[in-house]
Amino acid sequence: MLLPIGDAPNPKGTPWVTWALILANVLVYVLVSVPLGARRADVRDPALREYVEVVVGLSGGEVSPRQVALQTSAYDLFTFEHGYRPSAPQFADLVTCMFLHGGFMHLVGNMLFLWIYGDNVERRLGAIPYLLAYLATGAMGTLSHALVFSDSPVPLVGASGAISGLLGLYFVWFPRNSVRMLMLFPPFVMQVIEVPARFVLGAYVVFDNLLPFLAAGQGGVAHGAHLGGFVGGAALAWWLNRGVSAPREVGIEAEAAGLAPREALARGLYAEAARAWFALPAAEARFALSPGEAALLASWLRTHAHPDAALTLLRRVTRDQPRGEGLAEAFATIGLILLDDRAEPTAAWQYLLQALEAGPRPETALAVRQALARVEALQKRAIGRLRRPHDW
Repeated sequence: MLLPIGDAPNPKGTPWVTWALILANVLVYVLVSVPLGARRADVRDPALREYVEVVVGLSGGEVSPRQVALQTSAYDLFTFEHGYRPSAPQFADLVTCMFLHGGFMHLVGNMLFLWIYGDNVERRLGAIPYLLAYLATGAMGTLSHALVFSDSPVPLVGASGAISGLLGLYFVWFPRNSVRMLMLFPPFVMQVIEVPARFVLGAYVVFDNLLPFLAAGQGGVAHGAHLGGFVGGAALAWWLNRGVSAPREVGIEAEAAGLAPREALARGLYAEAARAWFALPAAEARFALSPGEAALLASWLRTHAHPDAALTLLRRVTRDQPRGEGLAEAFATIGLILLDDRAEPTAAWQYLLQALEAGPRPETALAVRQALARVEALQKRAIGRLRRPHDW
């Protein structure tokens, strides 16, 4: 058995929203699910009749209404009313269904994934955007399931769609992270290994969800909600990566300049080069500077208290020019900005590794290794040997 137990890099600090979401789900289970699950449904409850009709219909008449009524708990009726039913959609149920679970192991599995993957995504997004992303991708997962099974009267419950949304964000933003997996084959094997995060998440999508969805359709697990949430999260991460801050937001006033960005930079007119580049339409800015030139201008912007402008410049240039002279220096500068100016060590780790892979100059390689060592010093646990800076 392989069980995920953590990820790396994973810096020290408290992801308050992630912990709050875990607490909320546990409290709902302890205060709502367990007490109601121990009580038999009230025969006077008008929802019982509808519930019995649905269950009998789904069984094809193999069980009697009396059998169903006797085995129905108060929690069954609660989830029937507050879970999301595609055949009877309610807007409020899009939220309430995320905090209801079908059993203890359902809750544990979801909270384990939220604990492992949520904190890095929270640090990247910030508390409020992270919460909104969690709810939005959860709703997207639920609606994806409802789109395919629009006539289903079976209520959808669980945080899996929202957590799959976080996995989609994680997949795009942290491609060089690794996941700690516990290999457990008692009594002979019990070992922790590190596996590339994209391999683990890719297996989750394909083998745990896509293939079962294609083979079994609706079944007892809402694979469609998992897939919809994951795709929604990945699309959100891609869209946020494509977004570029407006010049005023990054601290540089865009003005038409007399010189082109490259010419101004060659003359040492850094401020004019920055204004000229930010004034260009996106299509014209794509090749106005090479990655190396962008790294040079970004370093000037950073030293003159414009790290956000430098980050915007470098992200756009490296996105539009994935090859070119100075690419390693551009990636290294992005990593240093994220590490030192934005306090995002896990995001910095991705770019610092890209810098080493792009063949940096010796002085850049040394700065990158030193930065990677600083990232490792911030970790809750040591990063595995395959990823440690001194192994390069």
